[in-house]
Amino acid sequence: MNRSVTVGLDDSPESRAAAEWAAREALLRGLPLKIVHVQEPTPRYVARTPLLDLDGYRRWAERLAHESADGIRLRHPGIEVATEQLTGTAADALCEAAGFAELLVLGSRGLGRVGGFMVGSVSLGVVARAERPVVLVRAGEQAADEHGMDPAGVPSAAAPFRPVVLGLDIAEPDDTLLGFAFDAAARRKAALRAVHAWPEPPTSLHGFATDAEFHDSLARGQASLLGKVLGPWREKFPDVEVIEASRCGSAAQVLVSDSRDASLVVVGRRIRTGSFGTHIGHVTQSALHHIAAPVAVVAHT
Repeated sequence: MNRSVTVGLDDSPESRAAAEWAAREALLRGLPLKIVHVQEPTPRYVARTPLLDLDGYRRWAERLAHESADGIRLRHPGIEVATEQLTGTAADALCEAAGFAELLVLGSRGLGRVGGFMVGSVSLGVVARAERPVVLVRAGEQAADEHGMDPAGVPSAAAPFRPVVLGLDIAEPDDTLLGFAFDAAARRKAALRAVHAWPEPPTSLHGFATDAEFHDSLARGQASLLGKVLGPWREKFPDVEVIEASRCGSAAQVLVSDSRDASLVVVGRRIRTGSFGTHIGHVTQSALHHIAAPVAVVAHT
C-alpha cells in the first residue's frame, strides 16, 4: 500500500500551519501529501444559520482544499499533492483516514492553561483512537522554529534541526515508539534526546546523608537502565546522536521542561480495546497542552 502524509484541513490558522508542517514532513520522508477536508452532513454553523447555503458550503470546502494544494505546490517544489473530500463526523472520518496514512497531521489550538483543556475536541478524539501516528501542530508554527540559529544568530530553516525529544517509559519500552523517534531524528540529521523520569524516593524527604547516597545510587541505576533500552537502537541508527536524559521528578513536568528547544516531541499512547472513553495518558496530555513544538503521538500495544 502506498501511504502518504495526510493532513486534516479546515479554515483555521492551526490547520494551515499543520498543512505546511505536513508538506515539509512529506518531503523529508519522500512521500506524497494528501489534504483531506471533512464535510459534515450538516455543518454546525449551517445548522445554527439555516439561511446559509449547504451547496455553497460544499463548494467552499472543495475550493479550500484545492487552493491549499496549489499553494503548497508553489512553496514546496517537487511535492506530490492530492486532495480528498470526506463526509461524516470529523473525528470518525479523520480516524479512518489515518488508517491509510503513514502519519496524520492536525492543527492544535494553542498552549493550554494549567488544568485547561484547549487542544480541541476533534484532535483529542482522533489522538485517543487512531492507531497510526498523529502529529499536532500549533498555529503559527514555521519551518525556522524547528531549527537553530544561522551564523548571524537568526533562526533559519537552513540551520540544523533542533533535537527530537522522546518521552520514554523504560519499564515498558515499545519498539514502535522508539523506531518512530529514531527515524525522525535520522531524517532531520538531528540529535535525539531520550527523556526518562523517575519519582523522588520517599527517604529523600528526611535529609540524611545516607539518603543522598541512596539517591545517587538510584540515579545511576535509572541512567543505566535507560542506556540499556537505547543501546540496540544506537546500533541501528549509528549516525544519530543520542542524549540520555534520566531525571528525578514528575514525568510530565520533566518532559515539558526538556522539550523547550525541540523540533519535534514524540510520546506514546497505549492502544486499549474493550473499554469506553478516551485513553491518552497524563504525560501525553501534558505534552499536548503545554509543549509548543509539534507533538507526535505514536499508538502502540
